[in-house]
Amino acid sequence: MSYLQRITAALLCATALTLPCAAARAEVQLGLQSWTLRHLKFDQVVEFAVAHGIKTLQLTAAHLDPNGPIQEIQKKKEILEKNGLRVYTFGVAGTSLDKEQNRKLFEFAKLMGIRLIIVEPNDFKIFDNLEELVKEYDIRVAIHNHGIRSMYGNPAVVKNVLKHRDPRIGVCMDAGWITAAGFDAAKIFREYDGRVLDIHLKDKEVKPALGETVSADTEIGKGNANLKGLAAELKKANWNGVMAIETDGEGFALKPAPFVDGAKAWFEENVK
Repeated sequence: MSYLQRITAALLCATALTLPCAAARAEVQLGLQSWTLRHLKFDQVVEFAVAHGIKTLQLTAAHLDPNGPIQEIQKKKEILEKNGLRVYTFGVAGTSLDKEQNRKLFEFAKLMGIRLIIVEPNDFKIFDNLEELVKEYDIRVAIHNHGIRSMYGNPAVVKNVLKHRDPRIGVCMDAGWITAAGFDAAKIFREYDGRVLDIHLKDKEVKPALGETVSADTEIGKGNANLKGLAAELKKANWNGVMAIETDGEGFALKPAPFVDGAKAWFEENVK
């Protein structure tokens, strides 16, 4: 939302107090998926986030283990809070056909104040007990997508999974993998019709190879992902979720600072 749009929204709220104005204030947030920092330890991730001005984190189990000792989890929570960092979600979290095993994820999320869990179940039946836990805890679940050969690589499959499920079960849309699978990120966001709960800000360069395609991560905004189109769709939808910077590229992960800084610059220019 531009400065002028913010001023306009504020004036509308001031002159029409009987109308709800929360939607006018909706704004996309920038976050960081700690898979990008997979070569760093937890304390280094905290230091990196603070140094780069990123306050919203999506952590993997390598940095915050849902099954770890509760004392360790609480200590890390205190460190995060002390440094002004918010863990809004974690994942991709492992899931099970055993409901009580999955309950541990929700208890962990409740302890951390997390309202969203990222999953990629290896059996569609798992959604039965996940949905029960979503209703019990009022904590949302988002399905992550990998390449076209994964269970959730085709958006049509994901939409079929969501069709009769609680609306608190949605999508963690990885813009890079959507592109690698041959889909347009902006179009797919629109077609998910409000079920996108989280976005991985990733870009990939896709090339033909032996009758198929191969993809490799690149700097945000320099690949084939229709990220500008996606940004436009987010504004149209007044979407107020988090775009979490992420890369699968090992070279970027070994030296994450330039990659993250470039992603921040792209976000500031195209999304804010």
